[in-house]
Amino acid sequence: MKILITGSTGQLSLELQRALAGEGKILALGHKLMDLAEPAQIRQQVRLLRPDLIINAAAYTAVDLAQGNHERAFAVNAIGPGVLAEEAAALGIPLIHYSTDYVFDGRKTEPYREEDSPAPLSVYGASKLAGELAVQAAGGEHLILRTSWVYSLHGHNFLLTMQRLLQERDSLAVVDDEIGAPTWAGTIAAVTAEMVRKRRMGAGGPGGLYHLTASGATSWYGFACNIAEYLRHEGRLRARIEPILSTNYPTAAERPLNSRLCCARLERDWQISLPAWDTALEECLGGTPHIQQVQGVAAASN
Repeated sequence: MKILITGSTGQLSLELQRALAGEGKILALGHKLMDLAEPAQIRQQVRLLRPDLIINAAAYTAVDLAQGNHERAFAVNAIGPGVLAEEAAALGIPLIHYSTDYVFDGRKTEPYREEDSPAPLSVYGASKLAGELAVQAAGGEHLILRTSWVYSLHGHNFLLTMQRLLQERDSLAVVDDEIGAPTWAGTIAAVTAEMVRKRRMGAGGPGGLYHLTASGATSWYGFACNIAEYLRHEGRLRARIEPILSTNYPTAAERPLNSRLCCARLERDWQISLPAWDTALEECLGGTPHIQQVQGVAAASN
C-alpha cells in the first residue's frame, strides 16, 4: 500500500510516518513538492504517485497570523484539502483529514459533539471549517478527525515553548480559563494507524467526522504546571508559574474558552479509547504512545 502524507517535517506528519511505517510505502511530501496552496501541484503529484491512501497532515496553524493572512489560511486549510479530496475520490481511495476544536466558539458548557453547530471565532477556525466542508463536498470516502491542543517533541508547540520559557524566566503567566485536552501528536498518529489497520481488515467503523482528543481536560495553566513538574524532577525548572485570565493576555485571534470535544462516537464506532491527557504527556516525554481497544486490549504501541 502506498500512503501519501502531506507535510514531511511537521509534528503530526513525523509521528504518522513512524506509526504507519509497517503499513506500506510512505510518501511524505513537504510544501516544496506539494504546497496545499497550489491546486495544480496537488493534482499533478496525486496523479503521478497514484497512492492507495492520502493523509492530510499539513495545515496553516499560525492562529494569530491567520487574522491578517486570510487568503493564505483559506488556500492551505480549505481549498487544498478540497482538491486532495477530489483527487482521492477520482482514484476511489480514502482521505484522512485533520481538523480542530477552533471550529467552535467555546460557549457551550459541555464537551462538543460532532453534531454541534460550528461557530468559529477566528480566521484559522473558519478556514479549518471550510476545509471540512470541502472534503465532505467531494463525495469520496473520508475520515475527518477533529483534535485539540496538539503538541509533540518536534516543531513549534506549547510543550516546547513552555519547556524553554520555564528554564529561561523567573516567572511566567499562563491562561487558566481556556479549557481543553492537550493531545500528543503521537497519540493521534497511533489512533490513525489503528483505524487504517482496522479498515484494511474490514473491521473498521464508518467514515465521516470524528472527534479525537486525549480524555479529560485542563487549562493551559494546568498543562504548564504538569510540564513544570517534569522539569522540576530533572532539576531544570527556574520559573514560577502564575494563572491569569485570557482577558489579561490579549491575542490577535480570539480563542474558545471551552475546547473540550466528546469522543464517544470514535469509541462506539471504532472501539478505540484515548488515554488521559496527563498520561499521554508522560508517554510523550517517554516516547511511547499507547491506545486501547474499548474492551481493554492493547491496540497499538508505536
